[in-house]
Amino acid sequence: MTPEILTYGMFGMLLIAIICGVSLSFAMGGTAVIFGYLIFGPNGMYSIVSAAFGGMWSILLSAIPLFTFIGVALAKSRIASDLYHAFYLWSGRMPGGLLLGTSGFAATLSAMTGSCAASTITTGMVGIPAMDQRGYDRKFVLGTIGASGTLGILIPPSITLILIGMQTGQSIGRLFLGGMVAGLIALAVFLAYVAIRSRMRPNLAPTLGQTPPLRERLASLKSVILPVLIILSVLVSIFQGIATPTEAAAIGAAAVTLSVALRGELNWHYIKEVSYTTASVTGMVIWIVFGATAFTSIYGSGGGTAFMQQMLTGLSSSPWITILLMQLITLILGMFLDPVGIILLVLPIFFPIVVQLGFDPIWFCILFQLNLCIGYISPPFGYNLFYLKTLSPKTPITQIYAAVLPFLLLMLGVGALIFAFPQLITATTGA
Repeated sequence: MTPEILTYGMFGMLLIAIICGVSLSFAMGGTAVIFGYLIFGPNGMYSIVSAAFGGMWSILLSAIPLFTFIGVALAKSRIASDLYHAFYLWSGRMPGGLLLGTSGFAATLSAMTGSCAASTITTGMVGIPAMDQRGYDRKFVLGTIGASGTLGILIPPSITLILIGMQTGQSIGRLFLGGMVAGLIALAVFLAYVAIRSRMRPNLAPTLGQTPPLRERLASLKSVILPVLIILSVLVSIFQGIATPTEAAAIGAAAVTLSVALRGELNWHYIKEVSYTTASVTGMVIWIVFGATAFTSIYGSGGGTAFMQQMLTGLSSSPWITILLMQLITLILGMFLDPVGIILLVLPIFFPIVVQLGFDPIWFCILFQLNLCIGYISPPFGYNLFYLKTLSPKTPITQIYAAVLPFLLLMLGVGALIFAFPQLITATTGA
């Protein structure tokens, strides 16, 4: 079987399976089994099993359930709602102040959970009712929450950045640092947009009736202490080289458990809910990892990876155009596929080209990750779009598309900025 036929066959079958409703993990794994048998006969099954078991031994995989636990434990405690209340009290009387606080809250939650789902849904659940009471425009609110929630996989700790590190062999600490810089740039752009639009059209985001007393605002800062300590326990231990990402995840999980216990929320019902949800989410991610590992193993063994690399490098004589094409492919895939699947499917093809062309690998990986974030709010199947629909079931999906469109353009602008000025990332990550 030629690499061209293999490429059309495997990706065509994968696409058909997804359209038919087959989960991504089984679509990739099933495609690998079929083509593995067609190309290599029964020996193809050995390649699949060998690749899957080889991936299972990666110590970085153990960080996934730990970071998942952190996000789930926070989402099911009252830490997030108390933190939002503090942002609400300090948002001030400026136009759009509550939305600015909501964006900051979503970014902080992202740094605690590493999950777009946890960040978006939790922010929406605690923020939408408060802003509805004060007459905020629902579309403006949904767009801001949906965009800010995408930072969950960009601002560390991030499960997808860990997977990118596994696939490329790059330092997780440097990836986290680059993700932090890109995430803060995106957040600054969101805040500027919300502030400017709220000032130009005050009816979209009315000011608060009165400024809360200083004593109440100072008292609310107590709720910020535990989240800050949780964030610092994870990030500082990684950035300072005190702990590996897996060890830092364990530190964070212990910090969250201790925080919940100190607040008197740790009971059997809470433990059961958090454990069940953590196991479910982790199982989903690990199955996608196994399915993608099998898919890329067969595809690579059949010559497909080398074929795709030759085709991409042959499309343009300009290395910058080649990088741009790879980012465009990632952006399009993000409209339809899960970020974990995209990382495991295409990064093994793209990354050797990046190294061969001499570009900084951390810079490329952060751009790649930013496009995955954009995919979360890209119609028609961006994950955050459906989270927003769940939070606001009476809002038509077309209005949700319109709500996120300005933020989608802003994120593309951030991507263009980082693409044009790589030193924004490289100067920080020590490249």
